[in-house]
Amino acid sequence: MSSLVDIKVTVVVPNWNGEQYLTECINSLINQTLKPSITIVENGSRDGSLELIKTKYPELGLVINKTNLGFAGGVNSGIRKAINEGTQFVALLNNDAVADKDWLKCLVLQIVADEKVGITTCKFIDIDGKRIDSTGDFYSVWGLPFPRSRGEKVDDSKNLSTDIFAASGGASLYRVSMLNQIGLFDEDFFAYYEDVDISFRAQLSGWKVKYVSESIAYHRIGATSTKIKGFTTYQTMKNLPWLLLKNVPGSQLWKVLPRFNVAYLSFYLSAIRRHQSWFATKGIFVSVFLLPKKLLQRRRIQRNKQVTSAYIWGIIYHDLPPNALKLRRLRTGWERIFGNSNNN
Repeated sequence: MSSLVDIKVTVVVPNWNGEQYLTECINSLINQTLKPSITIVENGSRDGSLELIKTKYPELGLVINKTNLGFAGGVNSGIRKAINEGTQFVALLNNDAVADKDWLKCLVLQIVADEKVGITTCKFIDIDGKRIDSTGDFYSVWGLPFPRSRGEKVDDSKNLSTDIFAASGGASLYRVSMLNQIGLFDEDFFAYYEDVDISFRAQLSGWKVKYVSESIAYHRIGATSTKIKGFTTYQTMKNLPWLLLKNVPGSQLWKVLPRFNVAYLSFYLSAIRRHQSWFATKGIFVSVFLLPKKLLQRRRIQRNKQVTSAYIWGIIYHDLPPNALKLRRLRTGWERIFGNSNNN
């Protein structure tokens, strides 16, 4: 631990109507073996969250947003505060998550061991401790991100520390010097895939993302997003095209885009069947409306790319997500018409 004495780390906890989870989350951070600064972002809650924070934890940093800025906007406000206070690393932890006592120490030890690592992420486990929520994220040649190891039984031997494509924003650590280079989370995303977007930008700029198996946190999946009808559908249809068009290098865009269009249409038809066509249509409209802005961002991102397109193609996932059963059937039909692409 002596090598970590002079390192300043801040943990940012975004909160929106999470009063019932906050105490357990914050206490898990207070009890970390590596003591961080803690900043709670009160993101326009209408429950008793703000009163709880002021009453039980007056010593903690606090950012009060009058309206809900989403995950991306919320954590950005906390990250900016931490950077202004001179922190070197910023960790994020969902308000519905609980960190193991060595969660932060393990993340910090791995990031300081290699100056090329810009992000470290943990083993995120379901709150009951039986199944894995994620060990980071993949990005596939179909333009679809998805969690690594989701649903697998907790088993250390199968999930060793390794370089990965992307980190879950729900429980990860970010190097401030990297954020100063690539920028913070894209606030237009609001929620969903903003963590894959920032990891993609990090990869394009030559940074590494690392999964740390010894670092563990526990998560109540969907505790926040399920509070709003149609939220997941809207955010998915809005954000997926941006993630693709901002980040996939031009030489590979033509390979990914046709597959993505098939998947995107499938998602829209699925939303219609689930009586969520309004949310899906609204997501598409907003995505198209802000497309010029995203294309300008793409220009900057691709102009500053520090790795080859072949490198990016080598680290993305060359298949459909494992649970994309309907898309697998669609792919079979695709290959009957156009031939087997072998995912290349």
